[in-house]
Amino acid sequence: MPGVVSRGRGRRSISEINMVPFIDVMLVLLIIFMVSAPLITTGVVDLPSMGKAKQRPPSVIEVIVGTDERIKIRIDKADPEPTTIPALAARVNELQGGRSDVPVVIAADKAVRYESVVKVMDTLQRAGVQRVGLAVKQVG
Repeated sequence: MPGVVSRGRGRRSISEINMVPFIDVMLVLLIIFMVSAPLITTGVVDLPSMGKAKQRPPSVIEVIVGTDERIKIRIDKADPEPTTIPALAARVNELQGGRSDVPVVIAADKAVRYESVVKVMDTLQRAGVQRVGLAVKQVG
């Protein structure tokens, strides 16, 4: 409640903010947060990690998805040959020659839409390709 001061002719009110209730509320909130903070459970996120192979496989089939979403297949660092999504599964199975231990690595530029990479992975999985991985670029 504002105080009233009388000087001379008239009475004038003093407009001040009373800080005591504000400080009381802040202290109560501080105590509530200090008591409830240890009770809050934190969520743990398990991020996938990249493992290191002991030795490079003798043969690797690399499926390259370009920025124009064209698909190319490269075998053991040879020149890539273009292909299409419908012919991809048959071509990879032909290159594997019935050996399921030959890994298939999908390499894509960072500008490629995620949907294109997933479509390639889905096509390979439907064709029964067991070892499908994503190529990663090591930084540093």
